[in-house]
Amino acid sequence: MKIKETLLAAFAITTLSIPSASFADSANGQRIFVQRCAMCHGTDIRGTGPLARRSVPPTPDLTTPAFKRRLADYPGVIVSSVILRPNGDRIPRTLRENGVRLPAFTWTVQGFRDLNEYMTGVISRSR
Repeated sequence: MKIKETLLAAFAITTLSIPSASFADSANGQRIFVQRCAMCHGTDIRGTGPLARRSVPPTPDLTTPAFKRRLADYPGVIVSSVILRPNGDRIPRTLRENGVRLPAFTWTVQGFRDLNEYMTGVISRSR
C-alpha cells in the first residue's frame, strides 16, 4: 500500500507541475475553489471562510511567505495535498460536524490542474 501511495504522490506532483499555461483553465479552477474550498479558506485564500475557525487546527492562511516559498519549491503542492489528504479526515470531519453537505464531485487531473492554476495565481498576487 505504501508503494501505491508513493507512486500516486509522484504522479500527482509530476502531473501538476507541468507548465500550466497550455493545460489549465483558471476560471474553472476558481469555480471549483468557490464551490469546494472557500467555505474554509475564504475567497481570499487566507483562511477566512465561515468554517475556518471551526476546524482543528484552524484553516491556514495560504498566502503567507512560508507557504509561497513552499509553493515555489514544490509546484502542485496545493492540490496534491488535497489528493493525499495528509491531515486524514480533517476536511470531511469539519464539514460533517458543521452540517455542510457538499454534492458529489469527481476529481480529474484537469480539475486539479485548473484548481492549482487558480490558487497559484491568487497566492502569487497576494501581498
